[in-house]
Amino acid sequence: MHIQKEDLTELEFPELLAEISPFAFSPKTKERIAAIRPFDIDEAEISLKKVAEYLSSFESDNAIPFSEFEDIDEELNLMLIENFRLDNAAFLKIKSLTEQIARLQKFYPAFEDLFHELNNDVKDLEYRKEIIDKIDKVFNRFGEVKSDSSPILKQLRGDISHAKKAIQENFNRALTALTSTDYLDDIKESIVDDQRVLAVKSAYKKRVPGRVLGLSKTGSITYIQPESVVKHQFKLREDIEEEKKEVDKILRKLTFEISEFQPQLYAYQKYIFDLDITRAKAKFAHKIGGILPKINRHRTMRLVNAFHPLLLIRNQVEQKKIFPQTLTLTEQNRILCISGPNAGGKSITLKTVGLLQLMIQSGILVPVHPRSEMFFFEKLMTDIGDNQSIENHLSTYSSRLKKMATIIKEANSKTLLLIDEFGTGSDPELGGALAESFLEFFYDKKSFSIITTHYTNIKLVIEQLPHATNAAMLFDENSLEPLYKLEVGQAGSSFTFEVAEKNKIPKFIIESAKKKVEHDILNLDKTIVKLQQEKFEVEKIKTDLAEKRDSTQNKKENLEKLNDQLEQKLFNFQKLYEDEHRKLQFGNKIEGFIDSYVKGKTRKLVVADFVKILEQEKFRKLGADKDENKKLQVVKRKITQQLKKVDVQEKIVETNEKLEDKRVKERAVWMKIGQRVRIPGSTSVGTIEKIEKNGKVSVNYGTFKTKISGDELERI
Repeated sequence: MHIQKEDLTELEFPELLAEISPFAFSPKTKERIAAIRPFDIDEAEISLKKVAEYLSSFESDNAIPFSEFEDIDEELNLMLIENFRLDNAAFLKIKSLTEQIARLQKFYPAFEDLFHELNNDVKDLEYRKEIIDKIDKVFNRFGEVKSDSSPILKQLRGDISHAKKAIQENFNRALTALTSTDYLDDIKESIVDDQRVLAVKSAYKKRVPGRVLGLSKTGSITYIQPESVVKHQFKLREDIEEEKKEVDKILRKLTFEISEFQPQLYAYQKYIFDLDITRAKAKFAHKIGGILPKINRHRTMRLVNAFHPLLLIRNQVEQKKIFPQTLTLTEQNRILCISGPNAGGKSITLKTVGLLQLMIQSGILVPVHPRSEMFFFEKLMTDIGDNQSIENHLSTYSSRLKKMATIIKEANSKTLLLIDEFGTGSDPELGGALAESFLEFFYDKKSFSIITTHYTNIKLVIEQLPHATNAAMLFDENSLEPLYKLEVGQAGSSFTFEVAEKNKIPKFIIESAKKKVEHDILNLDKTIVKLQQEKFEVEKIKTDLAEKRDSTQNKKENLEKLNDQLEQKLFNFQKLYEDEHRKLQFGNKIEGFIDSYVKGKTRKLVVADFVKILEQEKFRKLGADKDENKKLQVVKRKITQQLKKVDVQEKIVETNEKLEDKRVKERAVWMKIGQRVRIPGSTSVGTIEKIEKNGKVSVNYGTFKTKISGDELERI
């Protein structure tokens, strides 16, 4: 997108980027965020999808394993210098960066459906585990060079440890020997140049053999290193110097080995910077409720409940209400002219559209409703605010004309124009005529435009253009307070006299002004005010009716659900009742067997009767039509053996259809109100009370009623 720096400033794009920057980990990423500019559509779409994917990770348990990092730009350049040595911290940064890549390459494939675009970026990186292995071979987890990094270093550190131990033992021995004498001062020992020394009274210094390392401020104490310690101290110094040289040698070698992976590390660094920007954008989107709307390749912009992001943030902090705007721009409706009173929200609406367009073309999610749609422009040009310049000796009107000249020169069908207070700054009649000519020029160029105006002639011209629409910022005529709501389809009044009256302008002055205004213009303004108020009231009634309709629909759905639940409970109760009744009957029969056996009936007869009951229960559970099904299966097998495979399928279908037709015809004869029926396998008998068109039948069982499909009943 082509856009001038001053247009970016007018739309407060730098301020928006300043809100995103704090979410970045790296200072260099923050600098890159401040330099973000709109992309082409393909690059922007990929960026938007990445941000949307990252945003989704905040709202699920799939947290992306990306944490704070340090950049290695300086290390990438230094490692290429011959015989250069990186320090310990540099190697740890390189290792940490490489480990981040490893974690991400392992994480994304497990959730490829959720993080498709993010996975595409990291999967192409060449992960080199050797980088971590080589660094781990030299450094421990505390960032210190390991003793076994080389045999020489291991030997030197062993010697150093031995020397320190010898120094400690010999010093303690000398201190113990001198404690019983009067040679030592009360403090007995001190530290000089990181070495333990004896605090010897200066009068006895020649009686204590050793190396003098210093005197106290008063000269009364001489600090002496015992002679038995001196040789070990020199050996320790030599070993420490040799250790430094060996460590230097090891790190130079490691630097050379790591430098071979400089191309991979450079790719890691670039990827991590990009991911940091994506994360910062996602964090900002989470803060403002940003989403990815539908991106059109055709020229249709449909903003639904769109918020100005900076105003949204400020109002959230101040706990103020913010009003979203809804508008549409298409090839059949390219120009939107917003009118209405000052301080009603016209300029904010203009800036909202411009800033959201810059955001979406810069890969930043926007605070709109998910049903919103947007498309990309090649140019975005603005004329918002006072451009008066003292340095260039330009008045406000002159500066705006200069800006308009640039717009006229560059505007085309792929341009979005945002012009505030269209045509103001000069004689109203002449300025209005000039603004009308500008408008006709932009219309002929097929530019997409949103303009604000107070000029009546502009509102009238808009009404005559088929691809342009008037819109108004609604205003409460009674309270004279702005409603901050955009109403598309009608022109708005400036409420000039009403606002003046509210601001304590004397009534006689207002009446005098009204007489000076042309009668037709005043009547037109009154008509606009009246229409605007009536439309506001209609919209309010429409909203109330919609809410009541939704409420009624919800209640209806809840009642239907409750009815279904009650029917199901009745059906379940019927089943339970039948089961309990059958069990009671079975229990009574068993009780009868016991009584007859007690009264002298033989066991054989009792068992015979019991077996009969068991057979009856078995017959009931298997179903009364089991034998019929077996006979039918035998017949089908015989027919199958005699017919071809294709004929078999046709015969089966035909047979089933005939059986079903027969059942339907029979049911149509006996299915009527008053017929006694039951559910197959059930002992409970009911009476049909009602037959519905959908096949449902209401059955009265005496103690309760239920509703069931007629197909599930059999007649008695």
